[in-house]
Amino acid sequence: MIGKTKDAGWEIGVSKTVPYPLDDVWDYLSGAGLSAWLGDVRLEPEKGAPYETADGTVGEIRGYREREKIRLTWRPRGWDHDSTVQVALRPAGPGKTVVVFHQERLAGPEERATQREHWRAVLKVVVDGLGD
Repeated sequence: MIGKTKDAGWEIGVSKTVPYPLDDVWDYLSGAGLSAWLGDVRLEPEKGAPYETADGTVGEIRGYREREKIRLTWRPRGWDHDSTVQVALRPAGPGKTVVVFHQERLAGPEERATQREHWRAVLKVVVDGLGD
């Protein structure tokens, strides 16, 4: 089945190459732009650190590699299960960066479709924020 893996269940990934250097993209996503993809929150960059956004999304840091990726559990208010979200960066040539949002452990195909649209919208907000 498309979007379903043996180990991570239902998953979704969206990516975009942006015309900004990796360091600038990282600084935005881990700083001022954190609210664009995660919500109004401050993250402690250490494995196991809990977080809760202003709108009630909760989770904990699973991995934090400076200038590479942030991986965390993600449970929005109203969900009955955790999922795992990762934002990762990789260089894509001079002054360009690939931004990837990946989410796994989704409840099924409907949630996967909903989250695909969510992360596509988030990516647009991130790209717009990088241009400001």
